[in-house]
Amino acid sequence: MRSYQPDLTPPWKKSTPVPEVPAEPDLVVEEAVTGFCGAVIRCEKTAQGPTVTLEDRFGKARVFPMEPRGFLLEGRVVTLVRPSAGGPVRPARTASGSVAVPGARARVARAGRIYVEGRHDAELVERVWGDDLRIEGVVVEYLEGVDDLPAIVREFAPGPDARLGVLVDHLVPGSKESRIAAQVTDAHVLVVGHPFIDVWEAVKPSSVGIPGWPAVPRGQDWKTGVCRALGWPENTGAAWQHILSKVSSYKDLEPQLLGRVEELIDFVTLPD
Repeated sequence: MRSYQPDLTPPWKKSTPVPEVPAEPDLVVEEAVTGFCGAVIRCEKTAQGPTVTLEDRFGKARVFPMEPRGFLLEGRVVTLVRPSAGGPVRPARTASGSVAVPGARARVARAGRIYVEGRHDAELVERVWGDDLRIEGVVVEYLEGVDDLPAIVREFAPGPDARLGVLVDHLVPGSKESRIAAQVTDAHVLVVGHPFIDVWEAVKPSSVGIPGWPAVPRGQDWKTGVCRALGWPENTGAAWQHILSKVSSYKDLEPQLLGRVEELIDFVTLPD
């Protein structure tokens, strides 16, 4: 009597037919072998066969051969094929890289909130994640620094249905900000941060058209020092509006900020 042998062939190698999906721009798929997930940015015909280039949420691009059963679309194995001219238009994406939901109405605001340190932080988050936040019903409010963060958290009174996420500038080991953040231990509060002195630095220099963010001597106002070093008028409000105008999507921001904001949105919206 023959014993049963389970079929251990990976799903992307089985010979059963799978759908063929045109690799339209902005289609989000996962490469079956590596697990790399990204949006289609182009297809090319090479001597080795057709390839597709995917770009993830952090702007990293990788090229893959368009092999049969080579990709996952919404969890299903598919074969990507080159799109035909005049093919269907794929859904647009929001500035954060999420698939846009045409006609979606803003959700009633949740009890949970996301707090950020200043007005510039709030404006940058709105610029990139505004569509997502309205659909999720998440309100972003800004603080005037984090010195009183423990008292602010107590006043907010977080709970299972009213979670609080906090984004802190310059949250690095040994900093004043890290010592203050360590005082917040409520399970319904998530405090995360980026390593930049100011959220200006979270905008890629290439997007602003500068070689890099200048080093500002300790003790000098950082924003004013940046303006001086770059030869800009010492009007930090106008400088910020110039910087913000160069941000059109998540591709203009550094990964250290992208990951933290996504983490906070997940924390205040996903169930336990």
